[in-house]
Amino acid sequence: MTATNLAPTKKGFPAGMTEERLDEIRLLLDTRRTGFSLEAPFYTDANLFNLDMQAIFSQHWVFACSVAEIPEPGDYVTLDYGPYSLIVLRTDDGGVNVLHNVCRHRGARVLTEPSGTTGNLVCGYHSWTYSPDGDLIHASAPGEMSFDKACYALKRAHVQVVAGLVFLCLAEEPPTDFAEVAELFAPYIGPHELAKTKVAYQQTIVEEGNWKLVMENNRECYHCDGHPELACSLFPTWGLTDETVPTHLTDVWERNQAAQAALEFRCRRYGLPYEVIEDLGRVAGIRISRESLDGEGESFSADGRRLSKKLLGDLPDFRLGRCSMHLQPNSWFHLLGDHVITFGAYPINAHQTLVRTTWLVADDAVEGVDYDLETLTHTWKQTNLQDKAFVELCQTGAGSPFYEQGPYMKSEYQVEAFIGWYIDRMREHVE
Repeated sequence: MTATNLAPTKKGFPAGMTEERLDEIRLLLDTRRTGFSLEAPFYTDANLFNLDMQAIFSQHWVFACSVAEIPEPGDYVTLDYGPYSLIVLRTDDGGVNVLHNVCRHRGARVLTEPSGTTGNLVCGYHSWTYSPDGDLIHASAPGEMSFDKACYALKRAHVQVVAGLVFLCLAEEPPTDFAEVAELFAPYIGPHELAKTKVAYQQTIVEEGNWKLVMENNRECYHCDGHPELACSLFPTWGLTDETVPTHLTDVWERNQAAQAALEFRCRRYGLPYEVIEDLGRVAGIRISRESLDGEGESFSADGRRLSKKLLGDLPDFRLGRCSMHLQPNSWFHLLGDHVITFGAYPINAHQTLVRTTWLVADDAVEGVDYDLETLTHTWKQTNLQDKAFVELCQTGAGSPFYEQGPYMKSEYQVEAFIGWYIDRMREHVE
């Protein structure tokens, strides 16, 4: 899984991108058929993947991790996508730095583990040493003349921490509307107090599929019959309306509506926001809401009961359904009374995507006493593997000479919203 060379050409587009190929891509973008899946090259073509990395993943705010993954000074995670490698590091003052994981001497990876704890950052090649702020503090060698170390600090990326979620942006000038979006979702997530959680488990899988197929799959529940474990607690009528509910799901729909009304009553009583906020077309596209779960309505379990005995933050009740959030371009989240699950999708190449799922529980919850790890993670472990198989089926199909765009169903409107967002951002980039 090697990263593709995305060094910019003189015109600012990825190396190897000819003007003729760029014109072909512009034509694909301009003639995209609204309401239908993308043409095959969007899922298979290396040139388009390179452009995705430049236009989307180097320009927009990307979910990196939660503060629970870097709770103490010196704790770090490394994050790789496309050609980029980043270090997300907790500083001594409790802040977060994001540094490019590229030594300023000869480009070696400075930190090679996916996570850990460090003081200063020492490159394993020639021992160039950097402070947690990225400043070069040691690069001496016998007989060498001195040079200005200030010119060779690790390069930094922009970072924002919102309600315990860490986001980074590689652009020189990040999109400005993220701050407004953060103000929208912070009141939903804040009561779960992610700073008072810890990592119970993390699953990292590589899906043999383009990153857009991963995101499309996440944005609809038309396929949810293929998630038997999830269907125990997640109503299979998600995304449907009175007009689109099939006859065989009428009883489920009515149960869902009753559960949602009860949930909204509790949210109003507790002063918790629950209304749907949906603006998936804006630059920092978002959808967030609090929605009911089936059964006891507490968690993702076979009967809907809580999976951890410890309530999160200052939440007053376990029976709060799920607060679910989608953010463009690469993340989704489920926040419950007893635990939180974060999901991040990180493109590797045109046909591979790393999906990282992290389960968070209250920091004083004790495994084996307050929660059983296998039970806590079972539903989404299985769901992720099922989604992996679905994405890979689509990737295989996109590579067929007989692939042809198909129409999105009404319940797949969020898929269309995601694709519309993607097309708009790409058009803006290649104009």
